[in-house]
Amino acid sequence: MMEDAKPIARSAIVADEQWDVAVEKVLAEVQGTSVDVALLFASGEYAEHYPAMLRMVQRATRAPILLGCSGEGVIGIGTELDLAPAISLMTLSLPGATLRPVRFSEEMVRRYKTPQQWRAALDLLVDDVNAWLIFADPFHIDCEALVNTLSLAYAGLPILGGLASNDMEEQRTYVFYNDEVFEEGGVGLAIGGPYTLLPLVSQGCEPIGEPWTITHVQNNSMIATISNRPAYELLIETFKQLPSELRRRAQNNLFVGLAADEYLDHFERGSFLIRQLIGVDRQSGALAIGAFPRIGQTIQFQIRDAVTADRDLQERLAQASALANRGQQQLVAGILCTCNGRGEDMFGVPDHDAGAVAQAFGSLPLAGLFCNGEIGPVGKRSFLHSFTASLALLVKY
Repeated sequence: MMEDAKPIARSAIVADEQWDVAVEKVLAEVQGTSVDVALLFASGEYAEHYPAMLRMVQRATRAPILLGCSGEGVIGIGTELDLAPAISLMTLSLPGATLRPVRFSEEMVRRYKTPQQWRAALDLLVDDVNAWLIFADPFHIDCEALVNTLSLAYAGLPILGGLASNDMEEQRTYVFYNDEVFEEGGVGLAIGGPYTLLPLVSQGCEPIGEPWTITHVQNNSMIATISNRPAYELLIETFKQLPSELRRRAQNNLFVGLAADEYLDHFERGSFLIRQLIGVDRQSGALAIGAFPRIGQTIQFQIRDAVTADRDLQERLAQASALANRGQQQLVAGILCTCNGRGEDMFGVPDHDAGAVAQAFGSLPLAGLFCNGEIGPVGKRSFLHSFTASLALLVKY
């Protein structure tokens, strides 16, 4: 019977100068089952051939839904092909799933401001969705507003994915929706039925010092005082109190963490939304950050480097593996969106993030890309991140 049928996921990754050869090779590796969804991530070097590529994949897989985007690098099982002409393809057979593909536009983000407007526009009730998978262009749609408003419209549901990438000099990316290619907007997949996404978000930071309370904010993004002291003064004090080795690593690697949930009894790694420390007004002692802080919000300074990023990812994977193996959930596949600032440039070794996922989950089918921004939850809400590895684990329960 249909409800007894098991989900099947297959993934393949191939590098080849010839786009059609690469497509033929990945298709040969994923053939052999009916397909409900195909996810395709392709090097920007193939851009002029994207329309033919999508038609070729849809024709071969007969997938009623094909979504994906361009990538500066693409990801497969244990493999990261960065700055190489390559394709990563995943096919999913999901018996009993409720799947709704959506095409997002900047006009939608501007027009729909409330959760009710979004749900009405999408004609999609909260009860019909368990999770969202999203890929978007970072240059022509307000991705942060899209994620924020969708998080409010479908409160408590995980939203994961990433922003398309390409050669950064061009500032042009592409998103795929069935056999169409768009240079703006985004695509999403609402997942329902007996399936959901188990989120893993590794922001790669380690808290330093203590958690404090923001006591004064100026110009919406400047933290003037923390615990009634000039913010910069407290930052310098925190830095000086670090052990010498940690002080060395913290130079040029300092960030701020804003508590995602103020009602926690204890704050630790993963409790914070990490944002950049943009600058300092030395005269006033205020800190400029890449967020809109609030008076009363908990803040803790953070360090991010290869050591902390590796440690954080390993811990998150161990937690996710334990959770996935608990209960009646069946792990189907993984979609990995990792920052294009990570990879070999950050860790000094190839295949770091994909290799860590393979170490934790073995031959679990995996596809993904290096992104211009990553999407995933911290606490009960999803956010847009940077320098983050966001892993969406597709499970059936």
